[in-house]
Amino acid sequence: MPEERPHFVVNFIIRAILGIAIIFFVNEFLSGKGISLHVGMNPVTFLTSGVLGIPGVALLYGITFYQNL
Repeated sequence: MPEERPHFVVNFIIRAILGIAIIFFVNEFLSGKGISLHVGMNPVTFLTSGVLGIPGVALLYGITFYQNL
């Protein structure tokens, strides 16, 4: 069991950093197209992307899209 803990922490950090990078680039892409659909970069989005990965980022954009309807 102790051998799995560092693997889990590293996996979480990689997913979280990748998720924040995806949010940044998607926000920039949408801003360039004139679409005002932005997900903020904060500790909640960091944790969401770290725990859920790319589907979590898609979920954040889905929630933001639903709020803008």
